[in-house]
Amino acid sequence: MALHYVIKYAATNVYENLVGEALWQFLIAPLNSGSQQIISSEFRNSLQIPIEKSINGYGFETFRIHPKKSFTSIDFEAEFHLIKDHINPFEKTIALSLDNELSQINSLNFIVEHSIYLKSTTLTKLPKRHEIDFLYSEQISIFENMKNLNSWIFDGFSFKTDVTDVDTDLDIILEEKQGVCQDFTHLFCAIARSHNIPARYVSGYLHQGNGYFGDSQMHAWAEVFIPACGWIGFDPTNNLIAAENHIKVAHGKDYSDCPPIKGIVYTSGANHTKYSVEVNAQQNAQQ
Repeated sequence: MALHYVIKYAATNVYENLVGEALWQFLIAPLNSGSQQIISSEFRNSLQIPIEKSINGYGFETFRIHPKKSFTSIDFEAEFHLIKDHINPFEKTIALSLDNELSQINSLNFIVEHSIYLKSTTLTKLPKRHEIDFLYSEQISIFENMKNLNSWIFDGFSFKTDVTDVDTDLDIILEEKQGVCQDFTHLFCAIARSHNIPARYVSGYLHQGNGYFGDSQMHAWAEVFIPACGWIGFDPTNNLIAAENHIKVAHGKDYSDCPPIKGIVYTSGANHTKYSVEVNAQQNAQQ
């Protein structure tokens, strides 16, 4: 069985004064790999500016648009159709002995190979003034520890919009005990890395038809590398292991590596931006 997803992304930018020039990069196209097979991908804008496709430093496709004529508003629309296979993440959890797991994650080869996702960043740095009461146990597997971490964040923090932004550090999150998916993902990555578990930030879409928490635009979750299992996704916002409801776009060390949109706009005065994302699924679709 598979799910046929239709994802619609829309953004409207309105400016008080004329924009002389602008450059945007969108990282919103679902990854075409593994359990995700892209059927069609379309991205357009109201000014009919040609779209350039490029690959970012992590190997993910981006859309670039560079309007060179003046305007006061621009609309962006994207539509993606894909097939997402049903996933049983527990099938990947090959059991190693606890001693073997510990030996591997502490080996020099493992640390060198995964060093990029073991280092803390500005957004994934655990502040010293906050004591983390999550208990990592070497008496259970890494997978079980990561499940417990998922639950610890879900139980201890409240999903609440408009209290953080993309630059909010973990000091604030730990103090306020609330935030959104990107905040909880940064916290998950920080704690996992502190125990020598490679963890990366994932940007994508979430099918919220089952009542899951998620942003109205893009969703975020973590992937950790477990010896003998590979990369497995954990969604602390919903206390889920990522499966067919999670549609991956990109990954990086933290949010700053994979924002959905970034750009430069040459104008003055106020501006207003509005985004929307629709994720619809149909069961038993045939590719």
